[in-house]
Amino acid sequence: MQKHYTGLIERYRDRLPVSKATRIISLCEGNTPLIQLQNIPRMIGKDVEIYVKFEGLNPTGSFKDRGMTMAVTKAVESGSQAIICASTGNTSASAAAYAARAGIKAFVLIPEGKIALGKLAQTLMYNATIIQINGNFDQGMELVKEVANHAPVSIVNSINPFRLEGQKTAAFEIVDELGFAPDYHCLPVGNAGNISAYWKGYKEYATDRVCGNRPVMCGYQAAGAAPFVAGHKIDYPETVATAIRIGNPQSWDLAIEAQQESGGWFDKFADQQILAAQKMLSQFEGIFCEPASATSLAGALNDIGTGKIPEGSKIVCTLTGNGIKDPEIAMQQCAEAKPVTIEADLDAVKRAILDCL
Repeated sequence: MQKHYTGLIERYRDRLPVSKATRIISLCEGNTPLIQLQNIPRMIGKDVEIYVKFEGLNPTGSFKDRGMTMAVTKAVESGSQAIICASTGNTSASAAAYAARAGIKAFVLIPEGKIALGKLAQTLMYNATIIQINGNFDQGMELVKEVANHAPVSIVNSINPFRLEGQKTAAFEIVDELGFAPDYHCLPVGNAGNISAYWKGYKEYATDRVCGNRPVMCGYQAAGAAPFVAGHKIDYPETVATAIRIGNPQSWDLAIEAQQESGGWFDKFADQQILAAQKMLSQFEGIFCEPASATSLAGALNDIGTGKIPEGSKIVCTLTGNGIKDPEIAMQQCAEAKPVTIEADLDAVKRAILDCL
């Protein structure tokens, strides 16, 4: 009987810190689509290949599941009965889901009023204990680190090295599908674990000669939450892209290493540019990502336009989360396209259609 695929740990077991005896906590995460954009490159009139790694099709709708399957697997293996995280939303949803799968407790600290509705709903449904704080993510992260010194809980934020072990598999998947590493890899940057993990994955595959090259790593931030661009932490980060509303990234050194070793860069974009990229991706490619995800495309399009990313390049943009995560922002984006109400008869339907053609 053929063995059932159970997720990224099974697929890349020989590259991950697990043994035959390890109980794998999985929701069949990973194996997300790498979609080549067809219409946007034509629209901008540039000879480039742009692919998007759509991590919004992981089980809880974000890339966090890659790291969480590893973090929770290792927490259970060590005997933990509970996990804890600070979150802007996606981490809390993922941690809660994998804790439920493992049969252990999840505690999540979130900034009050600063979490998208879809992510809060997920976390509630997965039955986590939610603690709202009058503060931001960075303050929550410091509290989590302190609490872990006094309570029997395992931290599953990206300071947990097993998170990055899981997340590096996205780079493996890209190389396995394309047959090579891209010339440029563009990512949104918040807590900076993802850019660090991708670089780790590309380096491992290059070292093992699975691929012959490594991409230039390009990290993009929201203008109101851009500590890497500023060169110092931001005390009060603000952006509509809630997933990257982080002013004191926990993977700072690793992200700088990825940028410098790859010859890459960091840049920042206004909320309006990020939202425009989100809408463009939805309307012209049929791909609905959350606002923070679109920061990678906003950055890529800007750098293609300026020539910083030259024509002929092969580019991968990571889309970190599903658009359904943040329905309120999506509805605001489409306020001018409200549904029309007509009579329930054939002539009225025909008129409504013909008026739009």
